[in-house]
Amino acid sequence: MKILQIIGNKWFRFSFWAILYLLWVIWFGNWWFLLGLIVVFDLFITQKVKWAFWKKRYKKGEKRNPWLDWLDAIIFALVVSTFIKAFFFEAYMIPTSSMERSLMTGDYLFVSKLKYGPKVSQTPISFPLVHNVMPFTGGESYLKWIQYPYRRLSGLSDVKRDDIVVFNFPHGDTVLKSMPSEDYYAHVRIHGRDFVKQVYGDYVVRPDDKKDNYVKRCVAVAGDTLSIINGWVYVNGKPQDNILGIQNTYTVITNGSTINNAIIDEMNLSRETLYFDLSIPGYQYFPLNSSEVSKIESLPNVLEVRQNIDTYPPDYPDSPILIFPFDTTYKWTRDNYGPIYIPKKGDKIEINRENLSLYGRIISVYEENDLRVEADSIYINGELVDSYTFKMDYYFMLGDNRHNSLDSRYWGFVPHSHVVGSPSVIWLSKDKYKSFPSNIRWNRIFKIL
Repeated sequence: MKILQIIGNKWFRFSFWAILYLLWVIWFGNWWFLLGLIVVFDLFITQKVKWAFWKKRYKKGEKRNPWLDWLDAIIFALVVSTFIKAFFFEAYMIPTSSMERSLMTGDYLFVSKLKYGPKVSQTPISFPLVHNVMPFTGGESYLKWIQYPYRRLSGLSDVKRDDIVVFNFPHGDTVLKSMPSEDYYAHVRIHGRDFVKQVYGDYVVRPDDKKDNYVKRCVAVAGDTLSIINGWVYVNGKPQDNILGIQNTYTVITNGSTINNAIIDEMNLSRETLYFDLSIPGYQYFPLNSSEVSKIESLPNVLEVRQNIDTYPPDYPDSPILIFPFDTTYKWTRDNYGPIYIPKKGDKIEINRENLSLYGRIISVYEENDLRVEADSIYINGELVDSYTFKMDYYFMLGDNRHNSLDSRYWGFVPHSHVVGSPSVIWLSKDKYKSFPSNIRWNRIFKIL
């Protein structure tokens, strides 16, 4: 009884919430918010202001208004969920197969923002619980006339090599309204800006925190040098750790018969995406991880298993203008790429016409400098330069499904300012090729990542 009396005491409740609020202000780092303690004091002690102005105070025996009760519940839920989304967790759904089989298409995740530290919203006036597009209308969900500079709160750790990371799509600052999932810059390189404008129509320009979210594996962190040799990743000269979810495609030649569907289901592969080509006979693009190659080779109807490796010039649908840095000087493909240095905050490197295609977007877009090139001379903010010091850490992201992933090989580095968080738990997983209830992947529900 004494415990209940203590908990119910207004000074105890005030002290509890004031301490929590103070800790949040210290974490947030804006001391003006200390004025909020006045509100907390009034809520629990003086009660002079009716902060929840929509909430009715009933007299004894008075009938409750269910509409006002629903309104109160909805407002409370919106405030709490918006706070949680901004600082702690955000829901995310895997829309493509670029991370299969580490993350499956149709996985619904909670993404932890605490791991790397939540970003403070750059667009504070926006529709609650909506990322960038309004439901039903399709318009932008935020106002552009108030925008704050990038700032990140303290997190539990830095981005580490082989972490799975959710981040804002680096090329997502310009988005075609008619094809929001397409890479605007890729279309411009292929067709030209005027053609894209004429055929695909208008575009929208978005701030960093309203770019679409992507999820990939960070294979190289700031200060690393990355190479991809025949489809295998090497960082600082050492091979990437063996991660079972990483897969390449193989040409699987059979005696003319298909591979048993039970084996395909056991490997968590989609039958609908595997095409049996009678002209081979077999499968031209069969995704396998390193541990599964010998299993497929041992099947009695399989004659040969051969890894698909792109050599220069890149195979269809890739081309030199689609592989970063979109410069034919670098004769790279998705399977033979680099070496490429990943910039680190504070690093000073020589800048010249040969490596400007690698680091030009960092200088001009991500770090907001005025970059100008005249003949063989490079000017940054009007000053002739031959070197540049990076202001931020950068990362190189790859999808685990290496031959079905648009990643850093196609659009370059991911700035630290674009990092959102890390997947923490799968709360639901559905197979879009199956009907209910067989479409529910029960073994993945509440899976900790």
